[in-house]
Amino acid sequence: MTDQAVDSAGRAGASPGRFFGRQRELKTLQSDVERAGLDTIAGRKAARARVLLVAGQSGSGRTALAEQFIARIADGYPGGVLRVRLTESDGRHVPTDETCRDLLDVLGVAAPPGADEDELSEMVREALDGRRAVLLLDNAVDAEQVDPLLPDDPECLVVAVSGGPLTGIPGVRPCTLGGMDPKAAIELLATFTGSVRITVDPQAAESIAEECGGLPAALVLIGGWLAARPKTSVADALRQLRALPEVEAGAASPTHLRPLNRAFHLVYTSLPSGAARTLRLLALAPAGLADAHTASALGGCSVPEAQSALDGFTALGLLHPEGVHYRVPAALHPLLLALTESVDNPAEVQLARARMLERTVRLLQSCRGAAEPEGSPPREALASLPRALRFPDVPTAGKWLRQRQPVLMAAARVAVADGELDTLARRLVAALVRALAVHHGTEVAAPELYQLHRLVLDVAERRGLHREEAAALLNLADLDARTGRTREALARYREALDAGRAACDPYATGRAMESVGGAYQELGDWHRAADWYGRALIQRQARGERADEARIYGRLGTVHTYAGRYGEALRSWRAAVAGHRKTGDLPAQARALSEVARVQEYAGRPQESLQTCQEAVEWARRAGDDRLQAALQLRLADTLERLGDPAAARLHRLTAERLLQVPEQEHDNCQDCQDCQDCQGVLSTGAEGERSDHQRGAEAGAGDHVADGARERAGERVTQTTGAGGGARRGSGAESAGAARRAGGGRGQQRESGREWSEAQGSQRLQGGETYEIRSRAAKD
Repeated sequence: MTDQAVDSAGRAGASPGRFFGRQRELKTLQSDVERAGLDTIAGRKAARARVLLVAGQSGSGRTALAEQFIARIADGYPGGVLRVRLTESDGRHVPTDETCRDLLDVLGVAAPPGADEDELSEMVREALDGRRAVLLLDNAVDAEQVDPLLPDDPECLVVAVSGGPLTGIPGVRPCTLGGMDPKAAIELLATFTGSVRITVDPQAAESIAEECGGLPAALVLIGGWLAARPKTSVADALRQLRALPEVEAGAASPTHLRPLNRAFHLVYTSLPSGAARTLRLLALAPAGLADAHTASALGGCSVPEAQSALDGFTALGLLHPEGVHYRVPAALHPLLLALTESVDNPAEVQLARARMLERTVRLLQSCRGAAEPEGSPPREALASLPRALRFPDVPTAGKWLRQRQPVLMAAARVAVADGELDTLARRLVAALVRALAVHHGTEVAAPELYQLHRLVLDVAERRGLHREEAAALLNLADLDARTGRTREALARYREALDAGRAACDPYATGRAMESVGGAYQELGDWHRAADWYGRALIQRQARGERADEARIYGRLGTVHTYAGRYGEALRSWRAAVAGHRKTGDLPAQARALSEVARVQEYAGRPQESLQTCQEAVEWARRAGDDRLQAALQLRLADTLERLGDPAAARLHRLTAERLLQVPEQEHDNCQDCQDCQDCQGVLSTGAEGERSDHQRGAEAGAGDHVADGARERAGERVTQTTGAGGGARRGSGAESAGAARRAGGGRGQQRESGREWSEAQGSQRLQGGETYEIRSRAAKD
């Protein structure tokens, strides 16, 4: 998880409180910014942004110094301040692609799901080009983390915070931190104790600063301990600090960490046993971030008790408040983890981790249920949850999900990486997928869903769960296909087919075969596309799935039309018409008939096309679908014009306009709705004017597998792309409108739009009553 923020006003949101000392370091950083670089001296423009490095051990106040420096210079950078954490409190190195996604999200740039780090880092550099912003890279480990994020714009400034040098990045200007000077250290201590206790025994205060090595983190801990004991003198604190046993004080740790260890153990040994146990277990919190529910589940206490404990830890300097969470300082995380391993029973630790994941699952179920309609199963299940886990309304649930989304994603990663809680991990991922989908939508949440599907795939492969493996592969392939990575999607669809066969799952195998056909169709390989559609059709026929059978006949008809095999296309579309008739789907039957008419026109049989289109109009009228009926009326008008009957064509166009008209009052209430925009687009076109195929598709949504545009009789190839999982297709014609008309009365360049999508869902039942779903974007005929 990374932390980021953009202050458009140019002010950095530094941690609340005063800043002590470090004036020499601040002046050094300021002079480094103002100093001319080697490129400038040589008369060349700098190739990349300038990089300043604040180096120091954990607990030395390096991040606070960087924030204070940025606050002083932020006015000169109108592009704002961006912050990312490259290493989490628990020591996890944040992958570059994850960091780039966070930066792009802050910059308002949509990142495609599944994109690699090279593509994402290039998008970050493009977004920062010309922005003149400050980029704070906190807790960097090495140059490999920093280099991909460096802007190409020399007007930008990068401030990196690290524990050592960043070898490999040219032109880095380091500022190395040691301990605070005694005066500043005593001033910091006085903010907790008050000036009186320091004045009474200034020598003891100086000795404490010396014992703490001038480390701000250690001084804060001692100050918090003294603040909780207003009657304890500074000299008493010094005696107790020196009296700590060497082993307890961390004699085995490196020399530079011993002052912090001693201060931490002084505070830790003063805690009650229950609070000490809760503090130790906070080392298990995902990404080192916890809230009251997390602390409650880990410590096995009530939520109010956990909140009180978190506030107490914060007052002692053991936690740092960060939005709605409390962060375990990176300097203290290894100390807490070492205590947990040495003091707590491993079985109890695992139980605490399981309680935390279970609590997270139930909160996600509650979050999803709050947004579901009344009477739905998730909404009914919400009533059975304890009151402390319920959300009062949808906005509250959505806000909770937005604020905690990075931590929830981190919890899913931790659960999968654990390897011993796979059942809980699968339930957590399933609950998070549903909550993101219902609150954000699958399009907006696609990057997060891509990561979650990969996590499911890891668990499924590890446990040999072939059905879930097939589901994860299909979901990943659908997202690949949607973002144009068709060959990657094709490979995943084939893997999903193998997994579906291993699981004997007919739904997964059928979906995979149809999607393989869709991938080949997008690649323009009509022969292989027809072959795979044929395989999927045979399976649907064997299982008696008539609706799916009719739909696949339509996809076969589309491929044959693109390939110029009009005879086979007519047979496929007529089979689709018959299939929809048997299932009683009148709108689908009308759309399939309209495609029969279209193919007849391509084949040079305009009279038959006219009769079939009139039949389609009648079925659309019976279905009560005015938009479809209007689209077919426009198609009739086009055909009549080509047959030399403009008067009849005009009548059909007027009929289409009447069908698409919306009352004026209704327009006032829904100016932004798609229907109104589509109708306005039709009504703004003259009755006799030419409409593009794109307009016709958008106006009435006629035909899901349409093959707009005439093709050359010689079989000239038309480039067409389609989402391999049934996604939206984008077509571009190879012939001009005039050539199309000469070849067979066609209507111009091939386009497809106005689709209606439905979620075709298959599910695999998991332990605990949860399901991990196959979500495909399948087109309705």
